[in-house]
Amino acid sequence: MMSSLYVNFWYWWILAILLSIIELVVPTTLFIWSAAAAVVTGFVVLVFPQMGIEIQLILFSLLSIFIVWLGRSLQAKYPTKTDQPLLNQRGSEYIGRIFSVTEAINDGVGKVRIGDGYWRVEGSDCPVGTKVKVISVDGVRLKVEPLVEEN
Repeated sequence: MMSSLYVNFWYWWILAILLSIIELVVPTTLFIWSAAAAVVTGFVVLVFPQMGIEIQLILFSLLSIFIVWLGRSLQAKYPTKTDQPLLNQRGSEYIGRIFSVTEAINDGVGKVRIGDGYWRVEGSDCPVGTKVKVISVDGVRLKVEPLVEEN
């Protein structure tokens, strides 16, 4: 019964346009790969116009999976080069910097003021005003160690 349905290649290209528009609105790179699969499926249907809808859907599904895998592989192999690699990893830019404790670190947890905000820190217990150095980041918490003052 499904094989009696006829889907023209234009439907696939319209789907590709719609997926491309969604890609512009949604902050991911998933829909563009599916749009590419829809374009390829449209070309295959253009060459083989009597292809049934079941085969078209299977082709689109397989192409989508393959193109997403290929795109992600290429992104991993050739990452985007930028002059600010830590732009979206805000806490990472603080590694190695020194701050003063603004809320005493008790039971391993306290706060430091950075700019106009406060960051939760983990480290050795120390009182307010102690200088600490950020050694790593764990999610939204900064791992710190107190600085040893030299006499």
